[in-house]
Amino acid sequence: MRRLAARGAAGDAGEVAAPAADSSDSAQGRSPSSWRLIDLCAIWDAGVYLPSAAWNGASSGVARRRLNEAERLSSVREAQLKRLKVTRPRVLGSREQGQVPRMARQPLPPWVHAAFLLCLLSLGGAIEIPMDLTQPPTITKQSVKDHIVDPRDNILIECEAKGNPAPSFHWTRNSRFFNIAKDPRVSMRRRSGTLVIDFRSGGRPEEYEGEYQCFARNKFGTALSNRIRLQVSKSPLWPKENLDPVVVQEGAPLTLQCNPPPGLPSPVIFWMSSSMEPITQDKRVSQGHNGDLYFSNVMLQDMQTDYSCNARFHFTHTIQQKNPFTLKVLTNHPYNDSSLRNHPDMYSARGVAERTPSFMYPQGTASSQMVLRGMDLLLECIASGVPTPDIAWYKKGGDLPSDKAKFENFNKALRITNVSEEDSGEYFCLASNKMGSIRHTISVRVKAAPYWLDEPKNLILAPGEDGRLVCRANGNPKPTVQWMVNGEPLQSAPPNPNREVAGDTIIFRDTQISSRAVYQCNTSNEHGYLLANAFVSVLDVPPRMLSPRNQLIRVILYNRTRLDCPFFGSPIPTLRWFKNGQGSNLDGGNYHVYENGSLEIKMIRKEDQGIYTCVATNILGKAENQVRLEVKDPTRIYRMPEDQVAKRGTTVQLECRVKHDPSLKLTVSWLKDDEPLYIGNRMKKEDDSLTIFGVAERDQGSYTCVASTELDQDLAKAYLTVLGRPDRPRDLELTDLAERSVRLTWIPGDDNNSPITDYVVQFEEDQFQPGVWHDHSKYPGSVNSAVLRLSPYVNYQFRVIAVNEVGSSHPSLPSERYRTSGAPPESNPGDVKGEGTRKNNMEITWTPMNATSAFGPNLRYIVKWRRRETREAWNNVTVWGSRYVVGQTPVYVPYEIRVQAENDFGKGPEPESVIGYSGEDYPRAAPTEVKVRVMNSTAISLQWNRVYPDTVQGQLREYRAYYWRESSLLKNLWVSQKRQQASFPGDRLRGVVSRLFPYSNYKLEMVVVNGRGDGPRSETKEFTTPEGVPSAPRRFRVRQPNLETINLEWDHPEHPNGIMTGYTLKYVAFNGTKVGKQIVENFSPNQTKFTVQRTDPVSRYRFTLSARTQVGSGEAVTEESPAPPNEATPTAAYTNNQADIATQGWFIGLMCAIALLVLILLIVCFIKRSRGGKYPVREKKDVPLGPEDPKEEDGSFDYSDEDNKPLQGSQTSLDGTIKQQESDDSLVDYGEGGEGQFNEDGSFIGQYTVKKDKEETEGNESSEATSPVNAIYSLA
Repeated sequence: MRRLAARGAAGDAGEVAAPAADSSDSAQGRSPSSWRLIDLCAIWDAGVYLPSAAWNGASSGVARRRLNEAERLSSVREAQLKRLKVTRPRVLGSREQGQVPRMARQPLPPWVHAAFLLCLLSLGGAIEIPMDLTQPPTITKQSVKDHIVDPRDNILIECEAKGNPAPSFHWTRNSRFFNIAKDPRVSMRRRSGTLVIDFRSGGRPEEYEGEYQCFARNKFGTALSNRIRLQVSKSPLWPKENLDPVVVQEGAPLTLQCNPPPGLPSPVIFWMSSSMEPITQDKRVSQGHNGDLYFSNVMLQDMQTDYSCNARFHFTHTIQQKNPFTLKVLTNHPYNDSSLRNHPDMYSARGVAERTPSFMYPQGTASSQMVLRGMDLLLECIASGVPTPDIAWYKKGGDLPSDKAKFENFNKALRITNVSEEDSGEYFCLASNKMGSIRHTISVRVKAAPYWLDEPKNLILAPGEDGRLVCRANGNPKPTVQWMVNGEPLQSAPPNPNREVAGDTIIFRDTQISSRAVYQCNTSNEHGYLLANAFVSVLDVPPRMLSPRNQLIRVILYNRTRLDCPFFGSPIPTLRWFKNGQGSNLDGGNYHVYENGSLEIKMIRKEDQGIYTCVATNILGKAENQVRLEVKDPTRIYRMPEDQVAKRGTTVQLECRVKHDPSLKLTVSWLKDDEPLYIGNRMKKEDDSLTIFGVAERDQGSYTCVASTELDQDLAKAYLTVLGRPDRPRDLELTDLAERSVRLTWIPGDDNNSPITDYVVQFEEDQFQPGVWHDHSKYPGSVNSAVLRLSPYVNYQFRVIAVNEVGSSHPSLPSERYRTSGAPPESNPGDVKGEGTRKNNMEITWTPMNATSAFGPNLRYIVKWRRRETREAWNNVTVWGSRYVVGQTPVYVPYEIRVQAENDFGKGPEPESVIGYSGEDYPRAAPTEVKVRVMNSTAISLQWNRVYPDTVQGQLREYRAYYWRESSLLKNLWVSQKRQQASFPGDRLRGVVSRLFPYSNYKLEMVVVNGRGDGPRSETKEFTTPEGVPSAPRRFRVRQPNLETINLEWDHPEHPNGIMTGYTLKYVAFNGTKVGKQIVENFSPNQTKFTVQRTDPVSRYRFTLSARTQVGSGEAVTEESPAPPNEATPTAAYTNNQADIATQGWFIGLMCAIALLVLILLIVCFIKRSRGGKYPVREKKDVPLGPEDPKEEDGSFDYSDEDNKPLQGSQTSLDGTIKQQESDDSLVDYGEGGEGQFNEDGSFIGQYTVKKDKEETEGNESSEATSPVNAIYSLA
């Protein structure tokens, strides 16, 4: 878990809420820019400055631009701080203060220091005169000193200035007046000094090259721009040349010179082939800083491409290509064997002589180099040698500056950024290989163009005041200083008794209005110059406030804060602060007032909340402004996200719980790797957490929770590590090639945070199964090279798969192919079998050999066979497939079989014999002496004599019993006579047949079964199963029409399994855990209803009903009476858990009414039909025909008497078919369905399939009087 305490752009120190624009400010001519810079220092928390009304949390772009400006001013920070103490420039305040003390809770980011610097500059050096006051010109914008332009565009030379009155502009070119009016192509922008040179109507830009300088003038002085050197970009063409092939000995050094045409600016150089493929550079082959391509030693593979130098020109965006070089490498080893590239001694293997290093650039053992202060120093050493030398850098008498030094171009170049005087000295590069080393020394001298120590600043004085302008610079060599006034040398200016020049300082005493002017300081040496403008303005101005009035500033508790009060006046006013109208001045202790008027509160407390008033006073008057300060609680993340490790595909939740001031709006956002996080459909962002579903590898990284309000923010960071499948291995290479082995080497891929545990090597061959990959071997994850054992005559191709705990990587790209030499087979095919498919044949089969066991071309098989124990000669045949059929064999005879592999290189080893059998025929005999013994009502036992082996005519599979139900002992009960079977595997003499129907007549036959099929049937045996117990009564219903009685109804059992003797009902009253005495009732077989008189209206009853035969009671069914009214609504309980509405009175009445209406309708239709009339269905005039009605002309239709009336004794189903009414309990419906199955012991494992009552499925009922079952019961 990581926590970041840095405050963001919105800040956590405070916010300034600006009121509406004040008309008085506009009236006084105050430009927002006159106070906006100082607003940056309005609030400061731990060194972080936040702007006021001009910048809120949404204006982060403005803040960034200001911070960039501050960074550009960092080189003069020390000089500005020194000037605050020593020179006392005229600033917007009355007191001199030292440097602001730094209070930082934690180390601050660089932009914070830049903001602090910008604030210090605004406090001590930036003088802004409101634009409504008269003032000399000030240059605000100008082009760079070396101004290079694109010849295809118009030329623009910038020069902007401000002043009051507005300045006018003129230019000089090459130190002579540039008359713009005489040249129609040249114009000056309105209210600006910017020159525009237009070439749309023709002209050459080169004609306008030269040195330009801008002059901005009004009646109070003249300001000058830098001398701007205008140059037109050039991109000359490459000279045409024919390049002969470069012939070089392998191992020798080589330099391919580029010599690009001299462009302006210099072009960017890069090398490519003529087909625009980049040249691969490494320690051996690289491009130097001068653009040449250096080969430390040439190898044979360098001939595989050509080499062309390319120059890209910046302004024209064009690339020019030089004619390509082609190489011809002379070698002692003409074959470019790729296996030698990774040879431990590659050069010796190729016959290249090794040699000590020597320098290709720079030449010799010593050289010197000069660099300007602030620039980058680039030192370069390129060496030749075999093997390729390594380059190392050192500084004599010290270490390399680690914070500024970096190595480039494979350590061949050393770059030191932002060079200073202490970087001068002697550097040396050391080139070494195993043959020796060589050193080159470079003496570095650091010079310096002029740079400011004290840049002159605008000076604002009141009449009679004293002041000074200081122009102090340094350089190497020491720069000279020249003063000018209004663009003219100070020596030729009119004398001024109030002015004294003392070297780099001009002192003013008792200044008057006439002393107003613009002074220029020009400091220069041979490496450059600096030009600065500074005006002297003499004003009498009463105090005025420059910021919006009545600001609201909200700040965070315990932070350091500044309240802004920018002001202006001449003489410089005195500023005082007051709180809540109290008379005491705020200064000292927890308060500190700066010269620009800002009040610093070192640590904000709740009691610091209130209204603050700043008052500026000079001899001409006073001005005041108020600021209201509100103190808010800080935003803090109190439960931070924690570092997590997750497997790919899982769900991760990152917590981020925040406390903040309730009056501020909280926003919680997330960053991933310090960039805004896109919340996709796999992520869910809530107020206090971030959930990632189905974590993927791309989700790995740092997640930062950013809790921010308008005033502050808090950050907390956690790192999510995703355990993923490893990346595929790469760069497979085959080395150490041998007849039966090869070394495979690979480069492991990224393990994606889960260590690689194994590598699986797979191979593919292109003869037997092209495109199919097989596992070859497996190796631990710590190796990346293995020796693979190979089979003869296989064209191998390998790939590698990496495995970790998460899963397997994608396979690597395949290696090169490698074919081994052939050999005779070393093994024979396996799984040899001989089996008959007919009674007079034998099919010999085997598993064919694969590519790694064939060992040679034209793999074939020699098949041999002979009858076992006859010692007859072997029969043989050569087969190319994997089967052979031997014909005209005796029935089921054993054979000896051999299958031998053979290829063009020879035969395999002598194979072992395998016993096979010819085809089988049907058995000739049936089991004898079959005996049946009835075990119980549902099972019998069987016993028989085995058949003679020679009658089986094959392999004895099983004895099988076929049996069927002939009839039931119950009269008029239809039964299914479908045959069922019971199997008894192996050579057995007894078995059991179970799951029979009780009280039935059965027949049974036995057969012998071999691989061909069944033999003849045995004699038929008959047996009868005894009576059994019945199944449970059906549809047991319990109804409670009132609190006194309970009605019970049921239907007869589905399977009587004998002659029914009656029913047994057991019931007991219960109330909670209390149970009453059980009562038993016996009923006749015809009774299906019973009424129980309740003795206790509170208790419930539990009923258990079972049917009986002479054998005993069968399966029972249990139901309970409905709950009392105070527990539940009285309902009926059914065994089928469905409500029976057919017996409800309202339902019976409704059905009767419908039947009566239908009967009346039929009678009316019959009468109409018998009269031959028509049956009108609507009035012709009143009711229109519907789309579904027959479109008869008279609006009526014929009612024809078709033969579709239901037959007597039948009923019509919903689909219009006529179904015979059937009894609910007819014994005819007991039937057999499906084919039973038996276990090895003959036990039945099937189930009854019973014919369902049609009346049950169709919802019809029949009376008990017509039930055949009831008739049987009555007879019994």
